[in-house]
Amino acid sequence: MPVDSFFKKYYGPFLTRAWVKTLVCVIYAGYLAVSVYGCFQMQEGLDLKHLAADGSYVGRYYDKEDEFFSSYGPSVMLVIKHEDFQYWNPTARESLDLCLENFQNLTMARSGIPPVSWLSAYMQFGQRAGVNLDNEMQFKSYLTAFLNQSGFSQDVNFTNSQIHASRMFIPTVNIRTAIDEKNMLNAFRDTAEKCGKLQTPVDLIVYHAAFIYFDQYAVIISNTIQNIVVATCAMLVISLLLIPNPLCSLWVTISIASVIVGVAGFMALWDVSLDSVSMINLVICIGFSVDFSAHICYAFVSSEKSSANEKATDALTKLGYPIIQGAVSTIAGVVVLSTAKSYIFRTFFKIMFLVILFGAVHGLVFIPVFLTFLSTCSSSQEKNKTNLPKQNDMTAFTHHSLVSQNESADPDCY
Repeated sequence: MPVDSFFKKYYGPFLTRAWVKTLVCVIYAGYLAVSVYGCFQMQEGLDLKHLAADGSYVGRYYDKEDEFFSSYGPSVMLVIKHEDFQYWNPTARESLDLCLENFQNLTMARSGIPPVSWLSAYMQFGQRAGVNLDNEMQFKSYLTAFLNQSGFSQDVNFTNSQIHASRMFIPTVNIRTAIDEKNMLNAFRDTAEKCGKLQTPVDLIVYHAAFIYFDQYAVIISNTIQNIVVATCAMLVISLLLIPNPLCSLWVTISIASVIVGVAGFMALWDVSLDSVSMINLVICIGFSVDFSAHICYAFVSSEKSSANEKATDALTKLGYPIIQGAVSTIAGVVVLSTAKSYIFRTFFKIMFLVILFGAVHGLVFIPVFLTFLSTCSSSQEKNKTNLPKQNDMTAFTHHSLVSQNESADPDCY
């Protein structure tokens, strides 16, 4: 085929020239540098407006919220779940007040706005009414009337003269980014855990409806790294089984890691955050990143050519055009998603495009060049040794060795 001839006569010999190899190494170093830089610029978290379609009123709502109320964070709910907590006991209330004070001392809760506490309001009510709320009977007898009149009826589960649970609210401030949300979540949970270790324990649960998203931010980096490492190790095992050369299998694994680093870095520069959507796409695309490099490596080690440069040219001749066909057809299949009105689909396109692009470049440029540096001289040298005649005459043996070396020496072995 004409394209095969192009790889055999022009591209392969050109790529295996010494100065071209040097240029490829420099380009690869630049690629890695930009990729690593992009990784450090990556933003964590999923903006909730991205879950809605472009133009949705939900997106406009979150835009206005960021514009006018970005200084205020969510009001976090503190749930006292201990049924035996004695709200009327001054010692228990002191422990609860200490907990609330600890929450207010957090950086993200220093708003100057006191907690929304039904208990504080009830104690003020008792002082105005002259009721001794330190007494259990009086505390419970006035509680129902207070809850019905004060608007706190939904904050206390008071059934059969028993307070089964209650809740209070802590307002937060300056929660603008996913990192702020993650830090707030961890700080509130740590403070709640410390409240349970006081002399008079206060068993608390911190909750907000958005915590289901904040929980993702707390584990997204560790989960992403874990999933990528596991998938890469699995591909290494498969490569060792299918490619009859451990060193080339290692190069396939290195290629996977290189492509993933590049995709992670460039997707950050392409305005894609690290969230559950991009993490899933990254892990899925590991299978695409291995495709091109594995084929080239296998063709390289399977080639019967004598020198490493000829092996690389032979591998490109056999698989260069199929790699281009596979890359173009895959990108053509997902390019329509680039105009989608959903962030999720656009993210899938961006990551898929980067994976296919970098995978093809590794398969057609980087890996063939790097494989030529692993000159397989040992096999040809062993073959030469087996062909040497067994002569007792040292002169004849020396003459035969010199001739053999001159005729079959591989320039790549030096």
